[in-house]
Amino acid sequence: MCIAIPAKVLSLDGDKATVDFGGGTERQVNTSLVVVKEGQYVIVHAGFAIQVMDEEEAMETLKLFQEFAEFQQKELQE
Repeated sequence: MCIAIPAKVLSLDGDKATVDFGGGTERQVNTSLVVVKEGQYVIVHAGFAIQVMDEEEAMETLKLFQEFAEFQQKELQE
């Protein structure tokens, strides 16, 4: 199974971007597959930005990931 995660583009340097996956988790990703600007959101899979997405959709998706993580943590504690 593969998973792609939304991230906000913080800075660009050629085909590389520093992105934030939320909560301050920053990584370098390759942006050669998309046309993106600083401040936009992208979907990241295997170190590549594969699609630009709007902020509202990105925030909703990140919220769902957070809810799932909280649910998993709760289940592990029980």
